[in-house]
Amino acid sequence: MVHTDRHDAVTRWARMWSGCAIERHKLLLTAVGGACIAVGILVAVLVPDTGGPAWVMSVAGCLAAGVVLLARVAVAVLRGPARVG
Repeated sequence: MVHTDRHDAVTRWARMWSGCAIERHKLLLTAVGGACIAVGILVAVLVPDTGGPAWVMSVAGCLAAGVVLLARVAVAVLRGPARVG
């Protein structure tokens, strides 16, 4: 097979979607996920719940964002490094 410029573009596109960011920034994403969970807990404890649904949604949103980030990092760790190319 002849190597063309199209193959370079396809390889770049594959690398962009292969999870390189999660591989390079696991510690940062873990810290951000932990911070989201901490903010959700702080809002739940420190802010009075007189806000009604807005208070519940802010707490649930912060906790969910943190859990999603930490779960994505955990999946990346368990799956191992991505192989592209």
